[in-house]
Amino acid sequence: MVVMGRTLVRIANGQGFWGDSVDAPVALVERGGIDYLTLDYLAEVTMSIMQRQKRKDPRAGYATDFVELARRILAPCKRKGIRLIANAGGVNPGACLERLVEVAREAGVQPLRIAIVEGDDILQRLDDLMAKGAPLESMETGRPLSDVRAHVLSANVYISTFAIAEALDTGADVVVTGRCTDPGLTLAPMIHEFGWKHDDWNRLAAGTIAGHIIECGAQCAGGNYTRWWEVPGLDRIGYPVVEADADGGFVVTKQPGTGGLVNVASVSEQILYEMGDPARYVSPDVVIDFRTIRVVQEGTDRVRVRGIEGQPATETYKVSISHLAGWKASGQVTISGPSAVEKARHCAALVWSRLAEAGVMPEETSTELLGLDSCHGPMARAASQPAEVVLRLGAKDRERAKLERFGKEIAPLVTAGTPGVTGFAGGRPKPQEIVAYWPALVPKRLIETRVRVEDV
Repeated sequence: MVVMGRTLVRIANGQGFWGDSVDAPVALVERGGIDYLTLDYLAEVTMSIMQRQKRKDPRAGYATDFVELARRILAPCKRKGIRLIANAGGVNPGACLERLVEVAREAGVQPLRIAIVEGDDILQRLDDLMAKGAPLESMETGRPLSDVRAHVLSANVYISTFAIAEALDTGADVVVTGRCTDPGLTLAPMIHEFGWKHDDWNRLAAGTIAGHIIECGAQCAGGNYTRWWEVPGLDRIGYPVVEADADGGFVVTKQPGTGGLVNVASVSEQILYEMGDPARYVSPDVVIDFRTIRVVQEGTDRVRVRGIEGQPATETYKVSISHLAGWKASGQVTISGPSAVEKARHCAALVWSRLAEAGVMPEETSTELLGLDSCHGPMARAASQPAEVVLRLGAKDRERAKLERFGKEIAPLVTAGTPGVTGFAGGRPKPQEIVAYWPALVPKRLIETRVRVEDV
């Protein structure tokens, strides 16, 4: 383990998901004052999309946006000593590495060391793992993976953060991983810089919470904030920075001069995100008791988080598996004029009745009136009669043919429905494959990670 001797390390997060602001990471680098920039690109469904891309093209399967971003920030990061950590490798870290090397050479950023972490992608190992006694049963239903094995698209392990720290130990300027935990991107620099051990439970818990708070980017700095009207400069919101020390203490803040806010409420809201059991938040590295977290305002846009307690890690890793589970389709029309709501509901009933009469009623259907009850359903408060409403219909089935037939019933509402059907847009709905999520556990002893380094 390489210990750098710093007493304080500043870690920023510039991406909360693939599709987040393309300028936020650039702004963080330009303003400086940070030691690490983390970028989070992956979600469960993203992995299955990337696996499909890789099947079509062996050079694909990673977050291409990261490569384009690297073209903009590699030079200033190198000049300012900012190290990059991103899970942009998706299901093909090797291909991502090759493109990064090309971009670095084109930009003249040399010398540069890039490391990738491999071993999380177990798609090709599933049969072997099941043969070795890992049934990979669903954590939600208890069914063994063998029930859907033929339809699996992707399978990735949430690997130990120590693997990322190992990559940093090589002196890498850029570290690219596949499926790690989102908080691990922030925890890894702390392990590397401070020499934390596998059994430093409280410190590992603190570093994980720090990562959990900033993993969604601006969401802890005033973005998606309950009291949104109180957030100043939301159009130029600053992305978060964690100032961490060797004992596990840390402050959540943002760069001076940026918009947004960092206060107890904004940080607390993010802490509650995807929390699960507050007494037992399980990560690959430590089990955390969220009830021990204390959040205190230390100054303007500065929140100190302390008191975090950790417990020994489990003997298993979580595995994110995706599989095909049928077909879906949705379409919508705008209905206007008097009695718009009643007309919309009548049009929905017409579609379902016509499909039933034709003997092709889908297994599952949904009827939503956007702006009225699409989000809250029966809990929606009664509203005054709107002059227009958007009717959105959806359907799911194991048979694609039923969804194709469903798609042909939307447009006829224009002339064979109620008056006021004026806004049919987007063309005839087309069936799309349903990608279902299958969370499972695998013994840690069956998983090995590897660090590969390339010097430019």
